[in-house]
Amino acid sequence: MSIVDVQNTPNRRDISEVSPWWRQAAVYQIYPRSFADANGDGLGDIPGIISKADYLAELGIDAVWLSPFYPSALADGGYDVADYRGVDPRLGTLADFDDLVDALHSRGIKVVVDIVPNHSSDQHVWFQEALAAGRGSAARERYIFREGTGPDGAQAPADWDSSFGGPAWKRVEDGQWYLHNFAIEQPDLNWSNPEVRADFVTTLRFWSDRGVDGFRIDVAHMLTKDLTEPLPSQAALDAMPRDGQHPMVDRDDVHDVYAEWRKVFNSYDPPRTAVAEAWVDKGRVPLYAHPESLGQAFNFDLLEADFDADQFRSVVTANLELAAASGSSSTWVLSNHDVVRHATRYGLAHPERDAEGRPALKHGLEWLRSGGATSELDREVGGRRALAATLFMLGLPGSSYIYQGEELGLHEVAEISDAERQDPTFFRSKGADRGRDGCRVPLPWNADGRAFGFGDGGSHLPQPPWFAGYAMSGQQGDPASSLSIYRRALELRRALQTDEKLQWIGTGRTDVLRYRRPNGWEVVTNFGSEPFALDRDDALIFSAAPREGVLPGESTVWFASNDDS
Repeated sequence: MSIVDVQNTPNRRDISEVSPWWRQAAVYQIYPRSFADANGDGLGDIPGIISKADYLAELGIDAVWLSPFYPSALADGGYDVADYRGVDPRLGTLADFDDLVDALHSRGIKVVVDIVPNHSSDQHVWFQEALAAGRGSAARERYIFREGTGPDGAQAPADWDSSFGGPAWKRVEDGQWYLHNFAIEQPDLNWSNPEVRADFVTTLRFWSDRGVDGFRIDVAHMLTKDLTEPLPSQAALDAMPRDGQHPMVDRDDVHDVYAEWRKVFNSYDPPRTAVAEAWVDKGRVPLYAHPESLGQAFNFDLLEADFDADQFRSVVTANLELAAASGSSSTWVLSNHDVVRHATRYGLAHPERDAEGRPALKHGLEWLRSGGATSELDREVGGRRALAATLFMLGLPGSSYIYQGEELGLHEVAEISDAERQDPTFFRSKGADRGRDGCRVPLPWNADGRAFGFGDGGSHLPQPPWFAGYAMSGQQGDPASSLSIYRRALELRRALQTDEKLQWIGTGRTDVLRYRRPNGWEVVTNFGSEPFALDRDDALIFSAAPREGVLPGESTVWFASNDDS
């Protein structure tokens, strides 16, 4: 089957010509501490990212999203922020950050940074002031402090659970308790306090003034809270509807915060963008994604889906409807810094289910608990399915998010000893949850040498020997490699990008999906094992080696645009 040159396809348009850049951008997520280490201390840094700017440009992405690079004690991988307007000295300086923005902008790449507004680090100057100031102080009003219950206030204000395991309240030296919905080192901020709201506006302007193009908002659904006494029990909280009036999550009044932020974003030319991490009921996602709020919200449904045609079609249909309801565009994610990499999820013999029999939110955790049993994981199958799913996803209308290393076909690293783990979920669950370290292992740039080219000083998480087979250096010149396929797909995606619609095309097979974009660009994915007969010979790209006239099992093909619309 012939492979068509994209330069000769009709309707070749740059994404910026048809819509704001973010609506259909390809965004590459960088976990800075594990991307590239320039100074050889074992920890990735901002100069390391700058050193790979050409690599990022050659990959063909539209934007980079930086996970937190702020000063942090690393109680939660940088999501415990000690200074929202600084750079961790281990990662560089503000001058380095400015150089990074310049390096990426000069290559046509936008910059998105993480904002963590629900909680700060316990090392933040505000929290240290709160501890020193004591009861009733203005400093404590920036956080959520309460008196305990029982004799001498020795019991927590409520029996609430932390998302990372264990209780959600911590007692301080003078006897009061503070709320931390995540790690103990991450005290929740009090969003009823005008000082907190004003300070985050200052932070948004600080980074926007330095050239940042957009923001990813961590746990955007948890900022505002109603902590009217008496506090409900955990069981009562769990039973309450998530209808905008829940005391702790997805409250209607959080959108007052985002309306103010939207005014800040729109005061810049071009307006700054934002995307919400909002774990809320589907019907409430548009509240975060509409133009008067953050503007876009993450859709994580493909993180939960099996490699299955029915599930993928349902996810796409439902989320395009939600995007239309909000006036935004959808987002598509297969891997990120919080879940088992999708090459591994798709290669596991036994997909995991929740109590209701649905795909598990974080499929692969049982495999991690087993120590990464090789009998459970077929790396070849997982890698083949991952590429097929990626090409399916990259053809969809909306923004596509790529997590660092997935372009190399990386699998999850399970072989991390207890002594080497860093994720607080591992420690707070006493090892029952193996944590997220396995998807945060530093990248292999070279097949040999110390730390596979990550840096001269080793790597802060252990890299397994099999990383050598996935190193960037070994994939560079191979047109059939995962890296080459990603590069080609992203090049084609930019050239073919069109209106934010798709039409499903019947295939006569329940395990084969086919859709067409408005300009005639078609994507066909065979989720089954049997070949699928093709009726076109103008293929642009295959995820697996093509066979004459058929699409192999567990693979995807793109066809050229074929009309003048």
